[in-house]
Amino acid sequence: MKDYRKRDINGRELRPESLMMSYGYDPMLSEGAVKPPIFQTSTFAFQNAEAGKAFFELALGLREKGPKEELGLIYSRLNNPDLEVLEDRLTLWDGAEAAAVFPSGMAAIATTLMTFVRPGDALVLSGPLYGGTDYFVKHILPDFGIAPVCFSAGLPIEQVEPVVREGVGDRRVSAALIETPSNPTNELVDIEGLADLVHSLGDGDHRPVVIVDNTFLGPLFQHPLKHGADMALYSATKFIGGHSDVIAGATLGDRELMGRVKTLRTFMGTIPDPWTGWLLMRSLETLKMRMTAMMKNAQHVADYLVDHPKVQNVHYLGLVPEDDPMYPVYRKQCGSPGSLIALELAGGEPAAFRFLNALQLIKLAVSLGGTESLAQHPASMTHSDVEPEDRDELGITPGLVRISVGVEHYDDLIVDLEQALQAV
Repeated sequence: MKDYRKRDINGRELRPESLMMSYGYDPMLSEGAVKPPIFQTSTFAFQNAEAGKAFFELALGLREKGPKEELGLIYSRLNNPDLEVLEDRLTLWDGAEAAAVFPSGMAAIATTLMTFVRPGDALVLSGPLYGGTDYFVKHILPDFGIAPVCFSAGLPIEQVEPVVREGVGDRRVSAALIETPSNPTNELVDIEGLADLVHSLGDGDHRPVVIVDNTFLGPLFQHPLKHGADMALYSATKFIGGHSDVIAGATLGDRELMGRVKTLRTFMGTIPDPWTGWLLMRSLETLKMRMTAMMKNAQHVADYLVDHPKVQNVHYLGLVPEDDPMYPVYRKQCGSPGSLIALELAGGEPAAFRFLNALQLIKLAVSLGGTESLAQHPASMTHSDVEPEDRDELGITPGLVRISVGVEHYDDLIVDLEQALQAV
């Protein structure tokens, strides 16, 4: 019988893009269907009462799992075959032991953070963060006694450390949540340096968890767990879903940490439906092709924009100069510059709006990582709920436009950008 969690052939390790086609799924368990069916069911029948008892014991943590024992199917708020196969496959790119999927990126962030933070704790945060995340950690978690301690992305760890230590004071640090590259400015955080710093703030048996929102570079171009992070987190809506037709999130890490996250997920009910799981499995099969095409297009687009007289500045990782203090960090932890570009236009919001309104091929919409190119105005859209003084400090200016480059031909994208810039 084939082992559908086998990762090698004759001792040669298979690559993630190959394993995405079959890993974790046995067609013979589903009438020979090559692709996993959609298990559209709320509940599952037990073979006998003893099996039902055993399944609940494991699901609720009432006893340890036996060496060859698998968690049985109970109820789709706890587990579902589509989601289990999806979680197995999500671990492959990041080299994680376990994964948990959620009905949105914000559900992943909220459930993961609430697993670890406690009243009186400090939560270390990079900035800027996605606007929804920023609001959650600065306006909702403080109501539960959690103190945000913020530092700016784009700084060497030597400059970050005193800011963090002073902000933490004598509070217990429960976790750090960093977003690198940052949304929307593409600034970097040194994952390894930040992980060493935050872990050093632990005390006794307590070890703070370092969580990296890896959405901007996706599971293909950056692997936070290999640089000292404890968990990687995604809005799976973006590159993982990649077709702007599904909302989802994911968190990955070691089995012990993910077991705690999944326990809270069970009781908060933040688990996606089987159809979402099936759609994400479909998309994972083409992840490398899509992200590679987008990245190549973005390099052409960034090279065009950087020389345009109406563009004041282009924030793109592929343009980070070698004398920039964060260039070594880029070379160390990023496999490519990705496909997100932020450009600054002179003339503030009116100029940005004229540019956005003139676009024809590129769609005026929020989100990113889909097959189509999208453009939006962070200061008045995705980051409008960030405090104005914080936006200014973090470089989210009125003239800033964020572009997510898709899979269209780059010449056509440049033609569209060229005519839109004429309107500025």
